[in-house]
Amino acid sequence: MKNIIFIAPPAAGKGTQSKLISSEYNIPHISTGDLLRDEVASGSTMGQFLKKEMDSGRLISDDTMVNLLRTRISQVDCKNGYILDGYPRNVEQAKIYDNLMQELGKDVGIVIFMDIDRKIALKRTMSRIVCSACGASYNKEVLELTPKIDGFCDKCGHTLEVRSDDSMETFVNRFDTYLIQTKPLIEYYRKRGILIELQIKENDSAKDVFEKIKSIIG
Repeated sequence: MKNIIFIAPPAAGKGTQSKLISSEYNIPHISTGDLLRDEVASGSTMGQFLKKEMDSGRLISDDTMVNLLRTRISQVDCKNGYILDGYPRNVEQAKIYDNLMQELGKDVGIVIFMDIDRKIALKRTMSRIVCSACGASYNKEVLELTPKIDGFCDKCGHTLEVRSDDSMETFVNRFDTYLIQTKPLIEYYRKRGILIELQIKENDSAKDVFEKIKSIIG
């Protein structure tokens, strides 16, 4: 099984697909956001430092991020492949990651670019709802992600609400930042011949996209 890097704009569904692939092929889903949160929760010296940086709004340095990745990727469950979600975000980070792979004697693998139209992404973003208690996420525009009972969490039964950061302004900022930072990264991997482009259509269900990705992996 090859390592997989996901690149996608907001609301394309890479988090959902990462979890489905992880379950199907029994390989870990490594989210850089989760790595940071887990380190903070551990209470370690590094975790305390990261908490201060994150609370202040400062970006985590590439050196710190690559050290966290090195530790995680070196664990035994990554031996047969893993899914990397949230890194690299730009060409400079991609080159740092290339060096890390060379250091660890691993192959970069394949890069799956989940492309989605801005209008579809906006519609999905404005339809997201989360549980006020356990944090479970749902989407009224994606069949597999709708709650069984409208307005209530499937897992704990608490009420669902719109995410506080899912506003039009926030979406525009995120999408524009993605376009600026990620377009050169896509071209970087395209030139290396390891980029696979997957167009997400408005009527595509999570299952539809998953089947396409399985055919790519296969």
